[in-house]
Amino acid sequence: MQGALTTDARAAGAGRPERRFRAAASPPGRANTPRLLFVDNVRWVMILLVLSMHAAVTYSPIGDWYYTERPAIGPLGTLFFVTYQGVLQGFFMALLFFIAGYFTPGSFDGKGLKGFVAGRLFRLGLPTLFFVVLLAPPTEYLAQHARGSAPPFAGEVGLYFLRGRFLSGTGPMWFCAALLIFAGGYALCRASGLAKPSGRRGRRIGVSGIVLTIAAMAISAFLVRVGQPIGTSVFNMQLCYFPSYTIMFVLGLAAGRGAWLEGVGGRFAWTAAGICVGTAMLMWLPLLVLGGALTGNSKAFAGGLHWQSAALSLWEALICVGMSFGVLAGFRNWFSHQGRLSKYMSDNAFAVYVIHPPILVALALALTGVAIPPVAKFTLLWALGAIVCFGLVAPVVRRVPLLGRILQRA
Repeated sequence: MQGALTTDARAAGAGRPERRFRAAASPPGRANTPRLLFVDNVRWVMILLVLSMHAAVTYSPIGDWYYTERPAIGPLGTLFFVTYQGVLQGFFMALLFFIAGYFTPGSFDGKGLKGFVAGRLFRLGLPTLFFVVLLAPPTEYLAQHARGSAPPFAGEVGLYFLRGRFLSGTGPMWFCAALLIFAGGYALCRASGLAKPSGRRGRRIGVSGIVLTIAAMAISAFLVRVGQPIGTSVFNMQLCYFPSYTIMFVLGLAAGRGAWLEGVGGRFAWTAAGICVGTAMLMWLPLLVLGGALTGNSKAFAGGLHWQSAALSLWEALICVGMSFGVLAGFRNWFSHQGRLSKYMSDNAFAVYVIHPPILVALALALTGVAIPPVAKFTLLWALGAIVCFGLVAPVVRRVPLLGRILQRA
């Protein structure tokens, strides 16, 4: 996660008003590269959306999480959750993979092979290990206790390790595990000479590149979902979404070499965002109605040789590309500085990402007696989760000496 939530660029001069909007003047990873504050802001907002996704799944009729209630919900509530979760799933994690890829070449250039690998093991491997060993067991136990099926805690933890369940116990840290794999693959490519250093600039993406990206995402997702439909996972990694994650990470590598983020706030980005997102949203309701989603035919959307799966794959690709352009352009133009609050949120975002699951589950259990509509309850859980995670727990956790080093923003 650290590769996506933090940069290896140094902050020298980044706080000066005259430089706060400036993208990297030299290849990413060089010692004199100022911090891209708008990217820092994108990261913490995406982590806030991660909390919202998990809060939504708690009460939504779709998705999977440690603890779910599945309350009775009407058609409008169902449409809200399906649309909200669908749009988020379409872009927010893929965008974090893109950002991770953007800073990867510069990090490798600055640290070399050994330093790069050691840094990724520390920033990605140790937080994942911390979650799997110390946070996942009590989180699962809380959820089991809520369902009335919790055995003694000590015995359950023993089975968690003895039966190998810990291999799928990464929770949201699947992202760190995936980034570790991607970083390892990039390191092998650099060591073998297959990948270029960041100083060799590539071309920026154009119209043909966008079309090819959308096509590649849609086709590969459709094909993967024939064997790995939505709802399945391998070691807690939902391979059905990995085509967009992989493509966005590779695009991030190219963007880092070509300094694409310098011009991301321009007319081209806004045009691409408008066309892609506009087309996707025009498709949405007809897709749900004609595909039978509103009458319970969700299996055809999940995967297999069905037109619904192909159409959903295309819809997600349009959302991924369009929303990524829109978010980056918007933050580049209007959120390219940090005040005290945004810096505080940025500093604590990675810690929140790691520690939020048991907190959200505990808060959801505390709200079981609150009788309000599911959408309102989701909003309440999200707000409480953000306040507790960002305002209370993360700042305390980051003061624990070794843990603070693992969860810090670089």
